[in-house]
Amino acid sequence: MIKSRLLLYLGILLIGLSTAMHFSHFTKELVGVHVWRQTQTQSTINAFVNEDFNILNPKVNERGNGDGVFRMEFPLMQWTAACFYKLIGNHIIISRLYMFVIGLLSVLGIYVLINTLYNNKKIAFAGAWAFNFSPCFFYYTINPLPDNMALCVGIWGLAVFFYWIKKQKTHLLFIAGMFFSISALCKLPFIIYAVPPFVYFIKNIVAQNNIKIQLLHSITIFAPLLLPLTWYITVIPHWGGNGVILGLMANQIDFYTFFDYVQHHIVSAFPELIINYASLPFFVIGIFYFFKNKSYKNTLFPIIASLLIAVLVYFFFELNMIAKVHEYYLFPFFPIVFIIVSYGILQLIKSTNKFANAFAYIALFLLPFTAYLRTYNSWNYDSPGFNKDLLIYKNELRQAVPDDALCIVGNDKSRHIFFYYINKKGWGFDSDEMNSEQLNTFINYGGAQYLFSDSRIFEQKTNVSPYLDKLILEKGTIRIYSFKKDAH
Repeated sequence: MIKSRLLLYLGILLIGLSTAMHFSHFTKELVGVHVWRQTQTQSTINAFVNEDFNILNPKVNERGNGDGVFRMEFPLMQWTAACFYKLIGNHIIISRLYMFVIGLLSVLGIYVLINTLYNNKKIAFAGAWAFNFSPCFFYYTINPLPDNMALCVGIWGLAVFFYWIKKQKTHLLFIAGMFFSISALCKLPFIIYAVPPFVYFIKNIVAQNNIKIQLLHSITIFAPLLLPLTWYITVIPHWGGNGVILGLMANQIDFYTFFDYVQHHIVSAFPELIINYASLPFFVIGIFYFFKNKSYKNTLFPIIASLLIAVLVYFFFELNMIAKVHEYYLFPFFPIVFIIVSYGILQLIKSTNKFANAFAYIALFLLPFTAYLRTYNSWNYDSPGFNKDLLIYKNELRQAVPDDALCIVGNDKSRHIFFYYINKKGWGFDSDEMNSEQLNTFINYGGAQYLFSDSRIFEQKTNVSPYLDKLILEKGTIRIYSFKKDAH
């Protein structure tokens, strides 16, 4: 077993190394993969700070002349981040550091979960180390996403639940239930983490194992889930045709596309981004020894297997939304993946074969390097994932017109990135599309005062150019025009 002092030193090493590897990125603006979702999240944080601190009123910038309130996931992460902004000041480093701390708590949660399952601190640390250097986790752990908090709290819910199975202390059940509740509030798909306790109690009730106690325990852990259920029942009807809720029913993808997506995730996303190539041997060995050692006979197997089944059902249901690009939708896989990875590490380290031992330690040593190689270009200002001029001329664009001026903004398919960088509110467009009726309504009745555009095609369209008055500013590909009213 690993000594407590050595474990402390290793923990400090993990934190220090991860901090050093992220250090140059903490002060960077939002760029990179899925900057769309990052700017949406950060815009909501900014709205809490500058407009309305009511946690029930998360706002978006593409709001026309309305209040911008748009309720999706319960904005606990965004609101708590806003608290730090109010206390400390206004800089993106606050969001990044807050996400980083949440990430470290996720790593600690994985450690506790694995140690609870395997009763081995050495393997628990190795599993937590491997998790920390998952390229997907490594990248997103400093980017503002509600998924980070949902994952962290969900991991702790699983850890506390499995700890309760060992200790049978009722208060642990309630704590686990609250973790599951908060996780689902932060992001609905994480409600699947409540499946293992559900299976556990159903199994015991069917076996007629002290049914009254099982029912009481079930109520204790599941009662907190009324909070997310109440929230989502209230807000989902206002989402419209949201693809996340409708899953495969939202878009009937053909068999070829379905197979192509599945193949991509098996061949690329999971081994490269979720697991890390250096951890992949552990994952494969873990599966091999699971069958060789007949670990499926363990009493906890049905409970852990239910988690695997739940995340697989979620994956296939949401595959049309995940496609090949939304790897952060794969966050719910992390606990089960690194339970398997840790089992593989356990088999190699406890082996009497010195080659197997050496291979395990070398692979663990390589994890930070492989994570770095896969992610070092992920915060690249030269390839930010959107029109680079928004990043280069951010300050000039923000200062060109008053912050409270209503604007028409595009091209921006995301409806979040452009608005975030110019720090304005109003109406968005993409693909050079906005018809005359919309323009007339937005300008003459909605109060739109300025156009922010990176498209000469849009500006020269016959239904747009009559409304353009003065060129206020031109920076790179982006122009700002004032509008004429009553133009036809």
